[in-house]
Amino acid sequence: MNVANKLTILRIFLIPIFIYIFFSSLPYSNIAAFILYILAGITDFLDGFIARKYNMKTKAGTVLDPLADKLMLISVMTSLYIKTLIPIWPLLIIILKELLMIILGILLYNKDFVIPSNIIGKFSTTIFYISICLLILSDKWAIWLLYIALSLSLLAFISYFIFYKRTTKSKKDL
Repeated sequence: MNVANKLTILRIFLIPIFIYIFFSSLPYSNIAAFILYILAGITDFLDGFIARKYNMKTKAGTVLDPLADKLMLISVMTSLYIKTLIPIWPLLIIILKELLMIILGILLYNKDFVIPSNIIGKFSTTIFYISICLLILSDKWAIWLLYIALSLSLLAFISYFIFYKRTTKSKKDL
């Protein structure tokens, strides 16, 4: 197991720690949860950077990294919903979208087909991180950033579908 994959595993282990701290009555628990979420974001950036820069891409990392991202996003958004910091509908949309992406990812993985992330997906992830950080810190206006991130995420999903259709069509034409 390489360094990039270890960072991804660390991100998965941070999820229950985040949840525990976020719901704890410890002093400054929201600040501690915020720091943990930032740490998860840093590991997300670093695992991809290290894997690309040092040619450490693995099949395990290809599966674990997006899975860690999805688990973290769903867990944190569920936590925000439970604390009534967000309404249920963005959470339900994200859960449905992410479950669909997991199912499609498994199907495509079995066909050795990988859809690379694109700028829309990366931008939506960045906006999600910013909005969630602000929501953890109880900034009520950050909900609008969350809606923007959700819209970008759905747009990225559509663009991935278009990429898949174009790529499979061009392979059939060969």
